[in-house]
Amino acid sequence: MELRQVRYFVTVAEELHFGRAAERLHIVQSAVSQQVQRLERELNVRLFDRSSRHVRLSAAGTRFLPEARALLVAEQRARAAACGPPGERRAVTLRLGTSTGLGSHLDRLLDAFAARAPTTTTLELVSVPVRSRLDMVRAGQLDAAFVRSDDDADAPGLRVVPLWNDPLVAVLPAGHPLTESADVAPADLAGLPLRLTSRRNNPALVDLVVTACQDAGFEPIPGPPSSSLQNALAAIGSGEPMWTVIYASHANLLHAPRVAFRPFRGAGLSLPTGLAVRADASSAALDLLIDACTAAAPGPDHLVS
Repeated sequence: MELRQVRYFVTVAEELHFGRAAERLHIVQSAVSQQVQRLERELNVRLFDRSSRHVRLSAAGTRFLPEARALLVAEQRARAAACGPPGERRAVTLRLGTSTGLGSHLDRLLDAFAARAPTTTTLELVSVPVRSRLDMVRAGQLDAAFVRSDDDADAPGLRVVPLWNDPLVAVLPAGHPLTESADVAPADLAGLPLRLTSRRNNPALVDLVVTACQDAGFEPIPGPPSSSLQNALAAIGSGEPMWTVIYASHANLLHAPRVAFRPFRGAGLSLPTGLAVRADASSAALDLLIDACTAAAPGPDHLVS
């Protein structure tokens, strides 16, 4: 049982409405519902009676509410005791391993963290290769790190908090005929070379794109290896007939008139993003970071054209 789950439960119990509770907590409603459901599964009881018209405390929820409030009061007392008088409080810095292409997600996270964290708690962003990120979290060199794909969900010694799905968009030369459509299907790209980073740099991304091409009935034509996104965009923008992919959240921040971004048709392509922390890690600062990451979960992305 996590304290943030208890906090979410108490807020819903006070509002008797998941939407209003989410507004109070400054997070999305789906995150509140998910965490309350996890708490119910762990306690093996239903804390709320839900219907399309109302949310009410169940008998178990009514019994649990005063104890939950007592837990939160005890949490505040414990934090105050650990920090000591205001003049003696020690600064805390969390080291967060970032992931390529976070784009607007990162801005929302920083805003959410700043709104929650005391002035003595700061966040240091560390750019770390994907193949090293989880090892650094296990070793305590990072307090947390962003990870992508479900493959990391059962990483030994770690706990991965699910956050959001990151959709991908196709990148094409701005004047290519395919850009006349609002979206593209993988099969539309069969005749164009695909420029991607090496698989060892980002296996989840490469496997997702290559598998989508194979499912569409073709093997992608390998283009020149991509040493960086900037170089790939420059090459594609020069008019070379090739394509690549980029996270929609990153595309939203780019001004790149020589290339065009198009979403994939239908279900599209996306990778789940989560926050990896050590399984045994627990601190008030880390709870703040997890809450801020949950609050940064986006609505639908609006793509740059």
